[in-house]
Amino acid sequence: MKASSKAKAAAPAPTPAEIVEVLKNLLDPELGLDIYTLGFVRKMDLDAAKKSLRLKMTLTSPLCPYGPMMVRELQERLRRIGLEKVEIGFEFDPPWEPSAEVRLMLGV
Repeated sequence: MKASSKAKAAAPAPTPAEIVEVLKNLLDPELGLDIYTLGFVRKMDLDAAKKSLRLKMTLTSPLCPYGPMMVRELQERLRRIGLEKVEIGFEFDPPWEPSAEVRLMLGV
């Protein structure tokens, strides 16, 4: 069992592209688009040496009922690709505004 722990520890940290791929595969359940395309991710700090990631995100609203569920799911998915520490914080100033591209995708 210890051998597999050492093998896991020796694996390299995921790349920023791999992290973005995870973000692009997590859908906002209400809007049906991924959190990366929606522009929810405002800042991403990866410390590859420590396999640590800090994300600053926003949501459509501070009272979004899906926020806690999406955070849990995102943390779990990021750990599956090799991150050992994942911190997700929120900022709502300025409030989220969909881009023109996202507006077209949402049909608004």
